[in-house]
Amino acid sequence: MATKTPLHVTVTGAAGQIGYALLFRIASGQLLGEDQPVVLRLLEIEPAMGALEGVVMELDDCAFPLLAGIEATSDLATAFDGTSWACSSARCPARPAWSVATC
Repeated sequence: MATKTPLHVTVTGAAGQIGYALLFRIASGQLLGEDQPVVLRLLEIEPAMGALEGVVMELDDCAFPLLAGIEATSDLATAFDGTSWACSSARCPARPAWSVATC
């Protein structure tokens, strides 16, 4: 049986409630199939990187057999370089006098 090449999946807002919920489903094979290894690329804003470190530890603790790697970053170029799939669960941070249309 040939081993599939891992797909790189970028999740924006990975430490947020929606991103967090997506990660475990992706890592378990519910998104791309039970035989498809994945490398998760987790994108977060700099102030949330501490929370993202906790998410990475939780994913590691689960020992998902399909999870071939995790890359946590706040850099867009790093997060999307070579990405096969992207899931955007984030919005831009609120600023005074901003609206959703501004984002």
